[in-house]
Amino acid sequence: MDRDELAAWLRLALTPGVGNGAARRLLAAFGLPQNLFTASPAALQACATPAQARALGTVPPTLEALVETTWQWLNGAAPGQPARQIVTLGDPAYPPGLLATEDPPLMLYLMGAPRFLAQTTPWTTERCIAIVGSRNPTAQGADHARQFARALRSARLCIVSGLALGVDAAAHEGALDGGVDGADDLPATLAVVGTGLDRVYPRKNLDLAHRIAQNGVLVSEYPLGTPPLAGNFPKRNRIIAGLSQGTLVVEAALASGSLITARLAAEQGREVFAIPGSIHAPQSRGCHALIRQGAKLVESAQDVLEELRLAPSEAPRAAPASQAPLPRSEGDGDSSEALPAGGHAPLLQALGFDPTGLDALVARTGMDAASLQVALLELELEGQVARLPGGLFQRMGRA
Repeated sequence: MDRDELAAWLRLALTPGVGNGAARRLLAAFGLPQNLFTASPAALQACATPAQARALGTVPPTLEALVETTWQWLNGAAPGQPARQIVTLGDPAYPPGLLATEDPPLMLYLMGAPRFLAQTTPWTTERCIAIVGSRNPTAQGADHARQFARALRSARLCIVSGLALGVDAAAHEGALDGGVDGADDLPATLAVVGTGLDRVYPRKNLDLAHRIAQNGVLVSEYPLGTPPLAGNFPKRNRIIAGLSQGTLVVEAALASGSLITARLAAEQGREVFAIPGSIHAPQSRGCHALIRQGAKLVESAQDVLEELRLAPSEAPRAAPASQAPLPRSEGDGDSSEALPAGGHAPLLQALGFDPTGLDALVARTGMDAASLQVALLELELEGQVARLPGGLFQRMGRA
């Protein structure tokens, strides 16, 4: 892409009143965006409103500065730094799975490992799985996201998520930890963000974003300098769904943005998976609603692979420790089989897998509060119990 072509695409993207749909109609009629700005108003009005035709004839006041900033960004990567690229609608490198969606972005800004951006098609939908969920997951929910992502990455899939706090961050981390020898043609993870790629939001995930840029790809439809506007994040969910063969929801409240991603995936004919949880946990209600609506209930990464019908040669069996099965419940036969040996086994059984307060544990075990706190601290240090906000405790399932 030369500078003039870049300027034309940015001008089209910045033109007020011309959304993605109108821009696609114009491009279908006129070809490259350069042709739009030399066409007569009468010609433009054949596929645009009079107001849109007038807007296309006016150069946006911020265009020149944005062109310069973007041009410097594209060409300013030093050796050893992540590569930068812009892929436009109709470019051979545009992800075909995203192109098939109802509202594909006009432009995709990409930043990541050079070996992925140098390919004609950096990724394909068939090898990508989205993992999304709550920004405030339980400790068990975050662990599920990390373990499922690690297992699916070990099975040669790319993990797509949104770089948000909570489940998204855990999924990216699991993907980065699940590297596969001989799978260098596929990014470990794709992070679809709601800002320009010269910004990282939330700032807490800055180090994670740098890791993704080294071993995966950061993706945005927004021009450089775009701040974290609230409306951009639900909108970017369509890209997460569109880049993926299926979407796995780990934990989600009924009002969660993750349910938007799942709905978009279903509307696009993609698979939707959900991990069940406690009937008492608000973070599980969205997953349960999805399951009632037809989402596939999954208990392990292998369930996802089998549902996607991946051949053994395409998805080699991940290590058993990475299969991320859900904790065994007391209703699954002899629950003592799932309990470790030791003096804390009765306490773990009394705790179950729902978030539980100290008073409830006193009633269930007959132990005094001081002894319980000591035992719970020991289990917490061993990684078998997590301390949650509000004075609650939750048992951590083990693979």
